[in-house]
Amino acid sequence: MSDIGTNLRFMFRALQHRNYRLFFGGQTISLTGTWMQSVATGWLVYRLTNSALSLGLVGFAAQIPIFVFAPIAGVVADRWNRHRILIVTQTLALLQAMALAILVMTSNVTVSQIILLSMFLGFVNAFDMPARQSFVIEMIENREDLGNAIALNSSMVNGARLVGPAIAGVLVATVGEGVCFLLNGISYLAVIAALLAMRISLHQPARRGGHIFRELKEGFSYAFRMPFIRSVILLVGLVSLVGLPYQVLMPVFARKVLQGGPRTLGFLSSASGAGALVGAMYLASRQSVRGVGRNIPVATGVLGLGLIAFSQSTVLWFSLVCLLFTGFGVMLQVASSNTALQATVDDSKRGRVMSLFTMAFVGAGPFGSLLVGALSGKIGARGTVLVGGVCCLLGSFLFAKRMRPVREQVGFADTRERAGSGGPSAVHGHAELTKPPRA
Repeated sequence: MSDIGTNLRFMFRALQHRNYRLFFGGQTISLTGTWMQSVATGWLVYRLTNSALSLGLVGFAAQIPIFVFAPIAGVVADRWNRHRILIVTQTLALLQAMALAILVMTSNVTVSQIILLSMFLGFVNAFDMPARQSFVIEMIENREDLGNAIALNSSMVNGARLVGPAIAGVLVATVGEGVCFLLNGISYLAVIAALLAMRISLHQPARRGGHIFRELKEGFSYAFRMPFIRSVILLVGLVSLVGLPYQVLMPVFARKVLQGGPRTLGFLSSASGAGALVGAMYLASRQSVRGVGRNIPVATGVLGLGLIAFSQSTVLWFSLVCLLFTGFGVMLQVASSNTALQATVDDSKRGRVMSLFTMAFVGAGPFGSLLVGALSGKIGARGTVLVGGVCCLLGSFLFAKRMRPVREQVGFADTRERAGSGGPSAVHGHAELTKPPRA
């Protein structure tokens, strides 16, 4: 029993840091509400329109602001206090959820209003995500716990993804979508309270001067001239474009393919979340970040195979099994990519690099949402998911082939500009990080 307790303490070691512990608790509550809203929004739109294309349009509206504004938001995150940025963004997200709840519960909601509110939330998230991801390292006093903190972040997201959709499915079927939006709005109070309770040093980002577009160009140049960082960002973008948009089609699979309703939709979303939670806990149990880069192509391949199998299933239990593997693959791919980038970039450019990661992971989503919405009208939802799975498999193969010449150097690779920074590695004592050769 003592060994079990020791292992659990090791797996959750990032929680020993007070600020991160507050963040973890507040975000867990808030993200449960976020997943409830996500499922309720999809079902509401499909109920109002009975159109897969409309689902794609709402997904596009929610994510296109992230693609447009995330790079600028990365500069903002490097220039300004990330803690204060998060308080503002979480407050604005609360107002968005409450506005949606009022419209639905008063029976005044229209698809155009959902699109506008989704665009507003996307704009908020464009600034929230780079700041939140860059803020993790400020909450961790011991840099050796960074990889564990990122993995726990992923477990938090997917633990909420496991619970939130299941609750949403029951609530939508019994009391309607408006209650889901209301509870999501209330849940933001938890993360705002956690942020306000933190003890934050008065340290300010080092870079406050200079032209914003010059700093933006510097961030792009820093990221894309390094083969490993460039390849990671491009693969994440591919997965977001053709792999992750399967979630947009979940209401179609729930109703037409599996002949179910809101509860079936909740089960499908929860199954994917359960697989992702297993992936996150696996990453949290790792002793270091050494070798995490090798997970990236393997995880992408698992995602592709899961999507292919899911596209061919007409039985609920087998669909749930397929989504377990799909969720596991998504989590391992995205979290491993996040960890590799966070652990190697220069602190002064962290916000900008993570904004590019955000743009690839979330910003490519709107185009994927439009793509699957249009493509499903031509070849059906099942054919669309099948094509996405095949593309993920091809991306996995190309990434592995491209990285093979430097695999001995890249457990993940140190892509920082050594001549320019001259500073220590972002993660001390984890690995000997070497700069990969140029492509």
